[in-house]
Amino acid sequence: MKSRLIFICLVAGCLSGIVAAQQNASTDTFAPIKDEGTRLNPNKIALLHWYLGNSATEFKVGSQPYGLCFDGENIWSANFGDGTVSKIRASDGANLGTFKTTLGSPYGVTFDGANIWVSDGSSSGTSVAKLRASDGKLLATYPVGQAAGWMTFDGANIWLPNGPGSSVVKLRASDGKDIGTFPAGAGAIGSAFDGTNVWITNNGDGTVTKLRASDGKLLGTFATGHGALGIAFDGTNMWVANRGDGTVTELRASDGSVVGTYPVPNSGYGVAFDGTYMWVSGDNYLYVLRARDGSVAGVRNIQGEGLAFDGANMWMAGQNFSFVNKF
Repeated sequence: MKSRLIFICLVAGCLSGIVAAQQNASTDTFAPIKDEGTRLNPNKIALLHWYLGNSATEFKVGSQPYGLCFDGENIWSANFGDGTVSKIRASDGANLGTFKTTLGSPYGVTFDGANIWVSDGSSSGTSVAKLRASDGKLLATYPVGQAAGWMTFDGANIWLPNGPGSSVVKLRASDGKDIGTFPAGAGAIGSAFDGTNVWITNNGDGTVTKLRASDGKLLGTFATGHGALGIAFDGTNMWVANRGDGTVTELRASDGSVVGTYPVPNSGYGVAFDGTYMWVSGDNYLYVLRARDGSVAGVRNIQGEGLAFDGANMWMAGQNFSFVNKF
């Protein structure tokens, strides 16, 4: 009976601490409120990550990280400023290596189940690099269009937006074979896969292009806000960060119709889904929106670009400071 009473007191103490933290939370940070995603994601409970934390841990990577991806165990950052990628163990942030890519300015980074693909965002870049995820060994480079953007993997192929060419290149992941180049909009830069189709954000004309992944057939072009850049799929809808007007557009994936447009007065950049929330990075603030209705769940005064979710925590690239943040 005595041990049971002690346990009850400990639980009560934890709950009272959370309530106190809620009451004292400032308006420009994440209030440590209960994270609705915990009921669907046991990883967060196991890590005692049942709230949107009001602090972040920083880990040093290469110069000017932009794109991020998760390989099932590690976070990879594309380091625009020094031609490298960094491999960070997601569990504790240990730096497992920084690897040369032969690219001028690594920008996007994508995992295909075994290897890491890195795009070159420089104006003169015309190649994509493929590195073995286990040890960072450079396996090959393949010619693509100039200044490739943020890639996506469809389960068999890598899709690379090509801004200057207003197109997207499809490479077979197993051997880098060029399967085709398909039209997109002006300034094609970001991409996402919805399970059947590939979506491309067109930064130059404020639209997204929807292509059938099997053959690249154009299925539609849909208006978003100005300067469409980051894009993510929530299982039903596509979310687009509009850098030009400080909004996020939610589009129904089935037909491209607009579900909602939400303000993120922050020059939005990257966007990622954690199972419950949409995270949107930007020049000055990181916004967390409830996917069910686009309402704001948290705001933090911090600069960032690429985002990646590891199953329990969100990671964000801090280009200005050459580190990645773990939330």
